[in-house]
Amino acid sequence: MLLAIDVGNTETKFGILDEDGSVLQMWRVRTLIDRTPDELGVFITQLFAVAKLELRTIDRIVIASVVPKLDFALVGACKRFFSLTPTMLAPEKQRLIQIESERAAEVGADLVAAAIGGAARYGTPLIIASYGTATVFTAISRAGAFLGAAIAPGINVSIDALVGRTAKLPQIAFDPPQRAIGRNTVEALQAGIMLGVVGATRLLVERFNEELGGRTRVIATGGLAEVVARSCPAIDIVDPHLSMLGLYLFANAIRTA
Repeated sequence: MLLAIDVGNTETKFGILDEDGSVLQMWRVRTLIDRTPDELGVFITQLFAVAKLELRTIDRIVIASVVPKLDFALVGACKRFFSLTPTMLAPEKQRLIQIESERAAEVGADLVAAAIGGAARYGTPLIIASYGTATVFTAISRAGAFLGAAIAPGINVSIDALVGRTAKLPQIAFDPPQRAIGRNTVEALQAGIMLGVVGATRLLVERFNEELGGRTRVIATGGLAEVVARSCPAIDIVDPHLSMLGLYLFANAIRTA
């Protein structure tokens, strides 16, 4: 089985996939950059124990990381606890999707993994809306190339920044508002942030469609995708496993190369 690890700035996803790419188990945990290889290894071991899985069932490990400070510890943990050297997804070196951005090396490995998975599962052209630390809209051309993206502050980043820079605004949960005109501070914050995200999604999808030359399917992914999609008709499908599928396809391509 394959252990796929998607390291984001806020969250890290650990996924276990079988030989046909089915996600058997997935965990979302906070990304902590100051962990040692042993700490990471013990933590992963505990995840496996809770799921009643043995480390020896893993014969391949693949990683997409946008947190370079964590890479050394993560690779070390894989070597020590699994006796496996993981394969790192480098956007500028992979050959599964052509990157037409000006600087391929600057494209996040997580975005590339999601693009690979999205194009394979849903076809092209495609718009992928990822709601994580940043809110990122990625455009995949009809020919299957990664054209570029639009990046905005993530939902929780926006909430934290607003609350952190004001004296009287409370910390809130990201819940769909009942109305646009909030009748109290919490409602007002939820309306402004949620409807702002929905509005930004709708406008960016509209502009992406214009530049892509027509109506394009929109796939949402990321920790808050389901919440946004319930209030946003511009989103066609929510798929939490896009990056896992992309990493699986990348790992298979490496194995058969």
